[in-house]
Amino acid sequence: MFSLKDYQRRAVETLERFLGRCRKSPVEAAYAETLRGQEMPGLPYRNQGFEDTPYVCIRIPTGGGKTILASWAIAAARDYLETNYPIVLWLVPTNAIRTQTVDALKTPGHPYRAKLDESFRNRVRVLDIDEVDQIRPQDIGGQAIVVVSTIANLRVTDTSGRKVYAYREDFEPHFSKIPADHPKCAFMEKVSAEDVRENGLQTGEIGKVKFSFANLLAFHRPIAIVDEAHNARTKLSFETLSRVCPAAIIEFTATPDSSDASGSNVLFHVAAAELKSEEMIKLPIILAEHPDWRSAVRDSVLTRNKLAKQARGDSAYIRPIALFQAENKDREVTVKVLKKHLMSEWDIPEAKIAVATGNTRELDGVNLFNPKCEIEYIITNEALKEGWDCSFAYVFCSVKQVSSRTGAEQLLGRVMRMPYAKRRENEDLNRAYAHLATPQFSLAAQQLTDRLIDMGFEKMELAEFLRPELSGPQQEIFKGEQAGGAIVLDLPTTPDVTALSQQEQSQISVNKQSETVTLVRVSGHVTESAEKAILATVKSDSKRQKNIKRAIEDHNLRLQSAEAPSEKGEKFAGVPMLCLQHQEEIMLAEPELFLDLAGWDLSGCPAKIENPELREKIRLYKIDFDKKSKLGYFVADERTLDLNQAPIGATEQGLVAWLDRELRHQDIPQRQLVKFVGDIVRDLLREGSDYTLTGLVRHQYLLARAIRDHIKKYRAIAEKEGYQRGVFSGSGVCLDDKFFYEFKPGYYPSRPPYYAGAYQFQKHYFPRERIAHLNNEEIECAIAIDSAREVKHWVRNLERCGAASFWLPLAGGKFYPDFVCELKDGRMLVVEYKGKKFLQFDDTREKRNIGALWAKLSKGKCLFLMAVADDKGKDVRQQVERALRQ
Repeated sequence: MFSLKDYQRRAVETLERFLGRCRKSPVEAAYAETLRGQEMPGLPYRNQGFEDTPYVCIRIPTGGGKTILASWAIAAARDYLETNYPIVLWLVPTNAIRTQTVDALKTPGHPYRAKLDESFRNRVRVLDIDEVDQIRPQDIGGQAIVVVSTIANLRVTDTSGRKVYAYREDFEPHFSKIPADHPKCAFMEKVSAEDVRENGLQTGEIGKVKFSFANLLAFHRPIAIVDEAHNARTKLSFETLSRVCPAAIIEFTATPDSSDASGSNVLFHVAAAELKSEEMIKLPIILAEHPDWRSAVRDSVLTRNKLAKQARGDSAYIRPIALFQAENKDREVTVKVLKKHLMSEWDIPEAKIAVATGNTRELDGVNLFNPKCEIEYIITNEALKEGWDCSFAYVFCSVKQVSSRTGAEQLLGRVMRMPYAKRRENEDLNRAYAHLATPQFSLAAQQLTDRLIDMGFEKMELAEFLRPELSGPQQEIFKGEQAGGAIVLDLPTTPDVTALSQQEQSQISVNKQSETVTLVRVSGHVTESAEKAILATVKSDSKRQKNIKRAIEDHNLRLQSAEAPSEKGEKFAGVPMLCLQHQEEIMLAEPELFLDLAGWDLSGCPAKIENPELREKIRLYKIDFDKKSKLGYFVADERTLDLNQAPIGATEQGLVAWLDRELRHQDIPQRQLVKFVGDIVRDLLREGSDYTLTGLVRHQYLLARAIRDHIKKYRAIAEKEGYQRGVFSGSGVCLDDKFFYEFKPGYYPSRPPYYAGAYQFQKHYFPRERIAHLNNEEIECAIAIDSAREVKHWVRNLERCGAASFWLPLAGGKFYPDFVCELKDGRMLVVEYKGKKFLQFDDTREKRNIGALWAKLSKGKCLFLMAVADDKGKDVRQQVERALRQ
């Protein structure tokens, strides 16, 4: 089975928690609670007219594996629906992606398909939207059915003429058993006079439910998966989805709509830094701007050649590829011109060049990963076929403007994927490269920034991950000038610098190219007065003034980011992790180890559940006409429908086998689980019990949930016992030099909203522009830490971010302290801030105890502080100072 990355696993778990809460609470409450659990601010839930239907979005940057997550999301939604085999409507933005997705989902062993086969025991049927006539009545409920379509196939105001909404005589068996007065029929499209004419029906059919695929979906309420969901946020899109009455809608996109009215309900947000840390994408992106297309092509070829030489020393086969974006046929540098230039000027054999355009498809059927493949250069003019992936692409060269979204995002995404999703030994092979021809210096950087934001990056992340460098021509123009971070601006005339200080003037170099073009290079930070002098040269051109102002802002942001200790190559390592000596080995004190210490054994747990709630409530509907004479439905009341005494063709053994498959867990031997489940079922069916086999089978998902919660309770008891035995009652708890935490440069996947206070932190290890959110009280604590002279570095520790988070063990999970500090004398200080109202809570006491134990075991090398607003008359600053004096 394909193994999810850490952020992908957390995304799936978050979705499962949300859907689990939706079973017990209104969707709005479940959404708010799930966001609070992640400490993730968000706008209020917007149902877009879907009432109690869960409608949420997973935000993940390009290259993060949205499609594989969609496969896992189906299994999570199935549990919410409490059905063995759901119908899934998988919506994609284009026909090309539709074809690619269908092919992948139909291929046994493909990661997209593997999760579906595992979840539904290989009873999966994948269909293209044009193949839905193959669905038989007996298929529904007997296998998971996944139908892939573009949303354009469904998104119409007038449904006539669309196959999805068309009358289909072969669908009659699906509708023959649906009563005409069924509540769901009120929302299905009816046969029209036009349908009668087109299909040769009797006029008596007018007004009856139309035999269409859309109506079939509406009756069975599919799980809707919406890929690239930012393309489906219009009123018509919402109306389109409502026609098929989805039971749950799960969106995937890099750039969700955040508007108040039509915005997506972002449930989980992945930062680009997490993709980098999981070795999914190449970062940073090294950007070089060129005054003409020939120099851009030249440096792209040289960059590829350099990388090819370095790749020969890598442990895995890599053949770096340069990807060129040519101009359209009516422009100068067409595909043909570019190919001829590569062959004539750079002696590149034609066999090493592939052209991929709408008419020329030289990549079709080619395996670019094959060592026998010769292709090193690919030329396209707009965008490669969707789904084309080759992580050997390293260099992106555009001889046209990248201001247009079309094509540029996709092409950038191609050169950012990491070969084999694994970091390479040579640092140059962990980066992507962009060479852009631009009429104005710094314009390409702005355009590239916009495209990366469109791909899901945050602007603050780009200050760290996008690195413009002076190209060859710029280096020649300003040869001999002082080094350091610099920006080159294309101005119409020389700025007046007489009012600037001597230091500011020394940072500025001028090279007049012509009467209308002056190149100005500013090294280091551009001051407000220098910016004012520069903008004065374009005061009559508001658009150009805006572009220059933004270029300076981005430049200064990059310089500030570069000042962070992590960007200067300084280390922040050696934070000890709590360990346990177990079976003559020293191991990290993780929850799984506590279960082992407790001798976790399900066979020793009572197999009995007292009065599980296995009564379902169904909604009874009153069908009526409203005041506007439109057919609608209104919830009348909720009543218990008692069908539990009806006979059923099932056996006790069959139910136990189903529960065994549903509840299987890696820490429980199957033999134990089968006996435990069997004993519970037999106890529920004992003589005199209110439960029947029919009732248990009808409510098998409710029963599975009750047993799962029961096992979870026993597991938590065992974990707590093992925690107390191993950490506080035994002698095996320790710190060991082999287990320490390191904050790694470039790996700080904080998410918006970032800290935005007035105080400018000086000692945060990672760029201060991306410090994770701090509330007012935490800001006070952070200022006290930052201003302490003993502190060398500190980090606003991230919570539940896998390898990006420092943690200490708790009985029921992990404790992520708010701040981790390295002191100048080499000691470590960990600080957890708690408001007074939280001090009496059990988890606060547990955190204080484990922090104190961790510090004690370090023998003076580590300090722990539980800071509060006021501690015996001492404020937070005084508490920090007192801790540092220990």
